[in-house]
Amino acid sequence: MSLFKQLLIAICLFLVVAFAGSFVVSLESSRAQYVNQLRSHAQDAATSLALSLTANIDDPAMVELMTTSIFDSGYYASIRVVDLATNAVIVERSATPDNQGVPQWFINAIGLEPAGGEAIVSRGWEQAARVEVVSHPMFALAKLWQSALGSLGWLVVCGIVSAILGAMLLRRQLKPLDYMVEQSQAIGRREFLTLPELPRTPELRRVVQAMNQMVEKLKALFKESTERSEKLRVESYQDSLTGLSNRRYFDMQLKAHVSSQEEHRAGHLLLLRVQDLAGLNQRLGGKRTDALLIAVAQVLSNHCEKYPKIRNLISRSRGGEFAVLAPGMERDEALELVKDLEQALQVLGATGACDLSPVAHMGLAAYTPGEAPLTLLGLADQALSVAETQGEQTWSYAENGLVASVGDDQHTWYRTLDHALTHGRFELFFQPVVESASPDRVLHYKVLSRLINEQGYAIAAGRFLPWIERFGWSSRLDLMMLKQVLAHLETHDQALALNLSAPTLADADALDQVFELLRQHPKVGSRLTFEIGEEQLPEQAVLEKLARRLKSAGFSLALQRFGGRFSMIGNLAHLGLAYLKIDGSYIRAIDEESHKRLFIEAVQRAAHSIDLPLIAERVETEGERKVIVEMGMEGVQGRLVGDPAPWK
Repeated sequence: MSLFKQLLIAICLFLVVAFAGSFVVSLESSRAQYVNQLRSHAQDAATSLALSLTANIDDPAMVELMTTSIFDSGYYASIRVVDLATNAVIVERSATPDNQGVPQWFINAIGLEPAGGEAIVSRGWEQAARVEVVSHPMFALAKLWQSALGSLGWLVVCGIVSAILGAMLLRRQLKPLDYMVEQSQAIGRREFLTLPELPRTPELRRVVQAMNQMVEKLKALFKESTERSEKLRVESYQDSLTGLSNRRYFDMQLKAHVSSQEEHRAGHLLLLRVQDLAGLNQRLGGKRTDALLIAVAQVLSNHCEKYPKIRNLISRSRGGEFAVLAPGMERDEALELVKDLEQALQVLGATGACDLSPVAHMGLAAYTPGEAPLTLLGLADQALSVAETQGEQTWSYAENGLVASVGDDQHTWYRTLDHALTHGRFELFFQPVVESASPDRVLHYKVLSRLINEQGYAIAAGRFLPWIERFGWSSRLDLMMLKQVLAHLETHDQALALNLSAPTLADADALDQVFELLRQHPKVGSRLTFEIGEEQLPEQAVLEKLARRLKSAGFSLALQRFGGRFSMIGNLAHLGLAYLKIDGSYIRAIDEESHKRLFIEAVQRAAHSIDLPLIAERVETEGERKVIVEMGMEGVQGRLVGDPAPWK
């Protein structure tokens, strides 16, 4: 029982006890007073009647008349006139008055007995008769009953008023306790709340101050851990001059996106080289050359900003060389990007302090997942060499035989995907996510989609997702998969995780359809978590609203492929995320590359301070898993523990 209810009940019990005690004392006092009044009433009546009968004691008719007159004028149980000589009753009158609405149980409880009085009737100097009068207590009982009802009514009124005022007072006084409960619950949700207005009650004031200090301390520790992790990330993976990622980060992403076929997409690699960097240093000086490199980096960032999936994949590999990895980018988009960059670099050269025409050359190469990263780099470098030797055009495009032979026809893909979305020709595949220390224990299954072609073969998402996005059908695919997943959850008791794409998050109508489906399946909420890729995160306000809606519907939210924007973890702390999945590029060969381990350990400390579980993605070797276990990460996902497969 809550403290509020206990105090309120205590107040009510106190009022009842106080009333009962006051009523008993008042009743006993009134009872004694009424007994005296009844005795006095009987004695007065006896004396008065005896005096009246002195002159008429020998007249029986007059004696009877006077006795009847006295009896009818008051509350008497009986009046008797007894002859003293013979002890015979001369006149007797008796009656039982009505209860006057007084319940019998009250009469029995009070126990007020009749009171009597006597007087002598004289005949001269001789005692002739005795008058006996007994007063009935019913009128006194009626008064006591009315007094009890009045006291009870007053108690009820006082009780109601006291309960209302007490409840208001208690609620106001105990409000800081409710807020402290909310503070504690918020810490579990990775939020840090403080009570700005301290209560006036000294005891509660001290408790609230202590709670605020603890929350501020936790907030400071979390901020410190976050800043330390971000600083380590910058030192390890960011170029100090341009602010772009460095060669180490580029190599990580190149291996992750190119060498692995699973769930990755074909795309392009762009290499850019600033012309004659050594000569520029001699002619312009170090500061102006650095300013030029910064300007080139800014041009790359500005033109890649409209492609959310590649804006974090821009790197300065060395000296005057830059690289842009563009997974999922089609040929025409890549050519458009390189042409825009060519114009922007020409403008940069024309507006420089001296003639820098051309500023840089570019080599563009296409790739498909599964290629060797060195082969792709060689192809892009070859295109760059061609660009440096040709005429006015400052870029060159190269594609290997495999890419050229694919020849994905837009019309064919449009027809195929539209038919598949209309008729549900997508199959759900499931990849287990297990505890890092206990690989046999499954945390949940990640849901992936496969397109079933006319021959019945399953096509990986990396092949058809770029076309889905290009045609603007991401929301259609998300809704179709959600329907299949919700139906699938009704057939077993395992937990699943499903991805939501950025177009769905940005489409209010699509989100309304998502939540309408979720409202139809409230029982599976605890077993379905929605994941959002770091590169697809919406604005903070939109993300917070989504987290609140999912929580109210009983479902969870998590982030996947996390790591490139670790500085934003402070903004994510209060969303109540189920977990974070660390991008596989930070996990690959973590047992061999110490810089990755140092960074992930820093991330783990920051996440652990807010009780946020971490799961490693794309774990492929036992050495990687052992390091993950040593660092205390909760889960593992990757080919080491299981490839995506249909449900068994």
